[in-house]
Amino acid sequence: MKDNEPTLESIEDYDTLKGSKKRTVWTVIIIGLLMGVIFVAAKSFYGNVNDSIPVEESIGKVPVK
Repeated sequence: MKDNEPTLESIEDYDTLKGSKKRTVWTVIIIGLLMGVIFVAAKSFYGNVNDSIPVEESIGKVPVK
């Protein structure tokens, strides 16, 4: 084992998060939840689109440039 690798005993906040690390974790969790709420709200608001354009031709090949 290398001497410069951290061990569980040397990590100060292994059992509990304190200070700025705790705030960072909670900030990430809250931002993730807010993004989920915004996504669900947008999906429910724009989910049923009834003004689609009917296409009768199929796309054969797309030219590559």
